[in-house]
Amino acid sequence: MTTAFESSELVLNMGPQHPSTHGVLRVILKLDGERVTGTECVIGYLHRGVEKIAENRTYAMFAPYVDRMDYVSAVSNGLGYCLAVEALLGVTAPERAQVARVILTELNRIASHLLWLGTHALDIGAITPLFYTMREREEILKIFENYCGARLTTHAFRIGGLQYQLYAGFEEEIRAFCAMFPPKIDEYDRLLTGNRIWRDRLEGIGLLTVEECKQLGVTGPMLRASGLAWDVRRAMPYSGYQNYEFEIPTGTRGDTLDRYLVRIEEMRQSVRIIEQAVARIPEGPIVARGMKVIKPPVGEAYVPIEAPKGELGYFIVSDGTINPYRVRVRPPSFLNLQALDQMARGALVADVVAIIGSIDCVMGEVDR
Repeated sequence: MTTAFESSELVLNMGPQHPSTHGVLRVILKLDGERVTGTECVIGYLHRGVEKIAENRTYAMFAPYVDRMDYVSAVSNGLGYCLAVEALLGVTAPERAQVARVILTELNRIASHLLWLGTHALDIGAITPLFYTMREREEILKIFENYCGARLTTHAFRIGGLQYQLYAGFEEEIRAFCAMFPPKIDEYDRLLTGNRIWRDRLEGIGLLTVEECKQLGVTGPMLRASGLAWDVRRAMPYSGYQNYEFEIPTGTRGDTLDRYLVRIEEMRQSVRIIEQAVARIPEGPIVARGMKVIKPPVGEAYVPIEAPKGELGYFIVSDGTINPYRVRVRPPSFLNLQALDQMARGALVADVVAIIGSIDCVMGEVDR
């Protein structure tokens, strides 16, 4: 008697419609029973040609496009782009704008981590944390909405400074959030960290060493969870981050649990930075002088920032016209996703769901 399959290996499609692939990611799993022997990521379902569009837009016109890449970290996307163009121009944003940029980007980091935590827990089977994290994230989105009218693709900055003046009551709302939020982080901690099911699903799963991170270009919370305290805000400070006191949380094992713990602690450190920033907001202009016509000299610049997912870098080439000659983005989600095969080999199919969640990739940033 013969069978249709001569091999014991099974090839299974996970996605691109699978809810736990966090967008339109297709993962081809090679299985030996329930064990993963290899993976292949198929991307491009959300490709929009953002980098090519830049060549046919002015520097200012292109700025809103970057908000749509990592659409849950629009504020960080905008900051990286503005800093890169400012580097070409040789311009520095006024002090008031720099402090406000820090506040808004750290709020965005918290909002991104909250969405990650809620959906990650949901993937693994814990429904309650999603309601908790969305409750706190809503308070951040209200601040964004009051500032610029948008809640998701938040266009917060402009080249040379801020898009809008800070509204009346901004500082009070920020202080109220900083007072309310830390006890909520403790609540997530109590709910999940000591939970036996949670630890069984995460501990020892998706191991990644520092050396493997370096080889694959993995950055952000994933790199720090493997034990390397690398943070662009500290290593190559921008927007005045050298003036703020904060810790860089790291892990020891580089597993899915460590990646969870690092992001939990990062939210605490973001609150710490915001509290320092709101206490020092100076008076003064919010945009540098001479920003009406943006026409950088011939040259090129690469500027990285520490986005919620890792190192987000913009490489811009100027030919001296009002349009960029070339824009290239280094998206952290794209490079971090490379590590999936390394982390998933030998794991169970159910572990792949937890591993993908711990990467925290957004496909709008991967495909661009």
